[in-house]
Formats: sequence, structure tokens, C-alpha cells
Amino acid sequence: MCTFSDENLETLNIQIELPGVDKKDVDLRFFEDGFYLEAKKEGTKYRGTYSLMCPVQPEKAIAQYSNGMLTVNVPYKEPLQEGVKVKIE
Repeated sequence: MCTFSDENLETLNIQIELPGVDKKDVDLRFFEDGFYLEAKKEGTKYRGTYSLMCPVQPEKAIAQYSNGMLTVNVPYKEPLQEGVKVKIE
């Protein structure tokens, strides 16, 4: 799974690999503070709950599934503000 914000810090982008799973076998449920995913194929079940660092607008989530890759774009409830840069020694 890979998560990242768009360039404007307005939308959370999520990519999840689900090799060999059919689109009809993916159950994705979003909440303001996280999401639940269940996907299955013969002999394998993927299941997880995930927390998000900032609240999102679940009713505006857009999900696409193609060639084993689930891509979700969901806007943050409020655009992110840039954090404090930490010096790495």
C-alpha cells in the first residue's frame, strides 16, 4: 500500500495492490478517520483496517480498480497545512 497527498495538499491518494482479485470481490468502506478493506480470491483473503492522519470526506471518495491495483482519491476535510521541517542529523 502506498499513500501520498496531491501537490496542493488537498487530496489523499491511496494505491493498494490486490493481485489476482476480481473487482466484484473488493469491499472498500471509508470513514472520516480511516477505511476498511476486504478482498478475496480463491485461497486468499486480504483484510485490513487503516487509520488516516487527517480526516477526509468519505462521501467524496473516488475509487478505481484495474489490473490488480486499487486506486482511491479522497479529499481531506480541511486542506493540509505544511508541517514543521525536522533537521535530520
